[in-house]
Amino acid sequence: MLAGAIFNRAADIFTKLVEIQELGVAIDADNALMRECGEHLMEALTLGKMVLHRSGEEGLDELWGEPFKAFSYPIEAFYNSRYVKIAQSMRAIDGIRDEMIATFADLPVFSGVDRVVHEFSHAAKVKCETLRTDAEIFDVWTSFVVAAEKLAAFRPLLGAEAPPATREQAAQGVELIVRGKNVISYITRARVPMPKTTAEFIERCARYREMCAVAPASAPARSVA
Repeated sequence: MLAGAIFNRAADIFTKLVEIQELGVAIDADNALMRECGEHLMEALTLGKMVLHRSGEEGLDELWGEPFKAFSYPIEAFYNSRYVKIAQSMRAIDGIRDEMIATFADLPVFSGVDRVVHEFSHAAKVKCETLRTDAEIFDVWTSFVVAAEKLAAFRPLLGAEAPPATREQAAQGVELIVRGKNVISYITRARVPMPKTTAEFIERCARYREMCAVAPASAPARSVA
């Protein structure tokens, strides 16, 4: 909030300077108001790097670059930069999807989860590229939420006689699936990639695959999905 308030203060000063110049008053680069505006912008940028995603997972300082681009980029270049971020976000979603499928698709107790992951990642990418002002946003948002809930509700196929070790392994898998769902949701809503959070998730998937390779889960007897 402080970073945003300081940035807004700088924007107000800049706007007034433009209005004064339009009246024919020359404003030098070393003008006191110009210096104050620059100081506010730098302070806002510094504070912005401390801003975390609402999940607390990772700083989203790249978001704070966008308002500054609005002042320094041509409008076409500014929007191009946003579309690049959206494209990077969609690529990150694809990467997480592929990692989840590689982790769970060959495990009998998680049979069918790959289809649910595909559905969710597709809904996430559609949501990512849809603006809030688009007419279809309500349908897109609903599909995204439903797909997310469906993935979070997925349950492994465990038989009644499944040993405790198998149940524990399956429970850890469910936790990992929910984690993947959350990371994709974070990226989708922010529309920026989160490389640190994504890398940590991929590392967790790798550790889980190693664990399953050492102690494979028993085949399922029935579905409780």
